[in-house]
Amino acid sequence: MSNGAKRPPKFPPHYLEQLIESSPDIVVAVDRSGTIVFYNDGAEKNLGYTAGEILGQNVSRIYPSVEEARRVMAAMRSEEYGGPGKVKNFETVFIDRWGQLLPVAISGSILSDDAGFEIGSIGFAKDIREIRRRDRLATLGEVAVAVCHEINNPLEAIVNQVELLDHFVRDTAADERAIVEEERIGAMRHELYKIQTIINRLVEMSKGAQYATREYHEGTQMADLAAHDGGREKPCAESVSPSVSPPKPSSGGSLAGIRALVVDDDAAVRNSVRDLLQCEGAQVLTADNGIEALRIFEQTPLDVVISDVVMPDLDGYDLYMEIKRRSTTPVLLMTGYYYDRDHVIKRSRLEGLQGVLFKKPVDPERLKALIRELCQHQPERVTASA
Repeated sequence: MSNGAKRPPKFPPHYLEQLIESSPDIVVAVDRSGTIVFYNDGAEKNLGYTAGEILGQNVSRIYPSVEEARRVMAAMRSEEYGGPGKVKNFETVFIDRWGQLLPVAISGSILSDDAGFEIGSIGFAKDIREIRRRDRLATLGEVAVAVCHEINNPLEAIVNQVELLDHFVRDTAADERAIVEEERIGAMRHELYKIQTIINRLVEMSKGAQYATREYHEGTQMADLAAHDGGREKPCAESVSPSVSPPKPSSGGSLAGIRALVVDDDAAVRNSVRDLLQCEGAQVLTADNGIEALRIFEQTPLDVVISDVVMPDLDGYDLYMEIKRRSTTPVLLMTGYYYDRDHVIKRSRLEGLQGVLFKKPVDPERLKALIRELCQHQPERVTASA
């Protein structure tokens, strides 16, 4: 060759046959009548039959039924799977010598002689059990994260309602009665903490974290999601929910004088955050979507906007950017997700966002502290004259 390139080596036929013979995948060739004429080492290891036991047998021997063998050959003759005369990654099932079903993906072709006369076919089959297992795990991981997010919204509501109930008991109950009710509230918080621990474990497992199993029933194993904290009671970390009758604003609470807008498409979360902030003296408006939030923002002076991240029209980033273009009003984003799946928070932070609370339910004290911090250095709100 003039450019100095080397010719690819020519391998003798027996060398290629050795490669096929030693392949870890199942390689089976049959003649025109369906009799097995080639059966490699990978087939022996995967199916359990030795070459001596299987050569000369009809190929239906390694299928669970004659119909399944015919289905594979029909696919090889059709144009749907890479043919006609070929098939690529066609999923079927083999059966081993012990009667166990083995899911495989076959790639193969019909063999013809020099005159074009069909003489048989050859198939290369890959065991896809591990691939399917990984796919199932990936799907379960996605389901786990989605389930955790959907649980976190009502959990947010419940935690906030517990916080409001605690306020009510401390403000209205007699000392002896208050002690009993505080114990009940403490028990509720502890159970909420256990639920949150289970959710956290689910998310960790969805990301590939190791986990233990325990017997569920008659030898059936289940993932161990229980909290192992040595029996120590821990406070519930975060939460929110809708209220039946919003409490009256307190004039002396820690958020007195602050006017806030709460934006969330989940009514339970939206209303419970409203009630929680009102209980601390804040004036609170609510919106169930970003468009409505901007309408309120244009009409009402606000000290802070507290918004969910994932919403159907404007997401948290879009809402933050719209508010940023109009004023210096601080925005606090909250999310029930355990990761920034759409990079909403990352993009918002790059644009200057200061307030972020991950993983609903949100700790009420943390929420109030962050609102106070965001509003601390804001210029005094100028209200329109009547």
